[in-house]
Amino acid sequence: MTEPSEESDVRKIAKLARLRLTGDEVKLYGDQLTKILAAMKELEGLDTSSVPPTAFVLGKVNVMREDEARPFADVEALMANAPDRDGPFFKVRKVIV
Repeated sequence: MTEPSEESDVRKIAKLARLRLTGDEVKLYGDQLTKILAAMKELEGLDTSSVPPTAFVLGKVNVMREDEARPFADVEALMANAPDRDGPFFKVRKVIV
């Protein structure tokens, strides 16, 4: 992987991210990216084969309840808040990006 410390690389990344950067920011982020990539290169040299994949580094587990459908007692009260509806459903505008 090449280091994006050159101004043109940082500007290209900023353009892809739709960011406008000043000259000082280009230098700052170029230096930061160089340091980050150097740290990643250092980590590549470590043997992590005995380390299990983790989602949380603090040993936390998912404490959320199961996502299950349940009946709702007062559908009409809920639908009263809808700006537009189609029977028992919310009606929304089509969104095209």
